[in-house]
Amino acid sequence: MSTTYLITGATGQLGQKVTATLAKTVPAAQIRVLARKEADVAALRALGYDARLASYTDTAALSAALKGVDRLLLISSSEVGQRAVQHRNVIDAAKAEGVSFIAYTSILRADSSPMALAGEHLETEAMLAASGLSFTLLRNGWYSENITMTAAQDLELGQHFGAAGAGKFSTASRQDYAEAAVAVLLGGHDGTVLELAGDSAVTLSDYAAILSKASGKPVTYTDLPQADFAAALKGAGLPEGLAEILADSDAKAAEGWLFDDSKTLSNLIGRPTTPIGDLL
Repeated sequence: MSTTYLITGATGQLGQKVTATLAKTVPAAQIRVLARKEADVAALRALGYDARLASYTDTAALSAALKGVDRLLLISSSEVGQRAVQHRNVIDAAKAEGVSFIAYTSILRADSSPMALAGEHLETEAMLAASGLSFTLLRNGWYSENITMTAAQDLELGQHFGAAGAGKFSTASRQDYAEAAVAVLLGGHDGTVLELAGDSAVTLSDYAAILSKASGKPVTYTDLPQADFAAALKGAGLPEGLAEILADSDAKAAEGWLFDDSKTLSNLIGRPTTPIGDLL
């Protein structure tokens, strides 16, 4: 019998890339995907995927969607503060419906990291350990896109703002992390904890120089205290919780928590990770 794979968050920025990458190896009919909107379900079905309407909070829909699934990729919820409850719903449904394996997108060194983001990931990791299911932890480092998403604004202002000091970010692209997720879904890495990060690391001053070279416009890095950076993000229109999380992440990067030189990610995907300059 053919294996049925399910990807949660299939319309998200990572989920879309995972789905498209998996479809290069596995027939679309074997790929089940979850979406929260009817229009997204229709669009995914038009591409040949077995798309189901379900959110992380709809336990009945989750159970129905997970029936007959062999291997599941649980992409962490985007709703910080609600993640642990939502992830429990998925894990409980997976266990009840006989799913044999779960891969989960956690965060780099979740078991020791002081980052505010790590708390709910660690809770989810504990749930998986208690579930009795086979699982693999994809402890993803920082996405390059988390930094490059402000490039247009940085070019306009001539500055990139942050609170990371001289801390190094071992970033990789979402496509790099998507390929890692697919490699794990396809098998051969069950029961492992994978600390995933880019091959090369940059400080935010390095990034400003790379952006300057790529654009031909001068950009400098402006380092702020964590509280001031959070206030600036709120002033730019970010929700308070997200602003605080991003400022905390920068501050923890200053202490080295987003640096990793193990090259586990590039070894897993069979190629070097994408340098942030190439992504720009």
